[in-house]
Amino acid sequence: MKDCIFCKIILKEIPSHKIYEDENVYAFLDINPVHIGHTLVVPKVHAEDIFDISSESWAHVMNVVHTLSPIVHAATNADGVNIIMNNKRSAGQLIDHAHVHIVPRFADDGLKGLPQHSENSEALTTMQEKIKNTL
Repeated sequence: MKDCIFCKIILKEIPSHKIYEDENVYAFLDINPVHIGHTLVVPKVHAEDIFDISSESWAHVMNVVHTLSPIVHAATNADGVNIIMNNKRSAGQLIDHAHVHIVPRFADDGLKGLPQHSENSEALTTMQEKIKNTL
């Protein structure tokens, strides 16, 4: 896609700090990281999000995420990593090109996960049925 910043990075029209590249996937450092070493793994074929990406492209991306995660973890001396994919604006997606974040995390970084709340069994059962009926 001609106006996509990630497509331009993949085509080397915009510079990046490349970590990894193969015929299907490109991985580079996020320029606005949660912590230094925060890596983005993107398919070379443009897809907007998880709803648009092909199974084959998704498999390639996840294989690279699996390979790079322990490397980012070790290189940053992090205590752990988050693997995150935001899909659609309401979920925090800022660039309309599918991508997975490998985010180094540290025990004292003060960051918390997503907010959670308790849900009653009836509501869970209702949602379980909705999801199963949509399969």
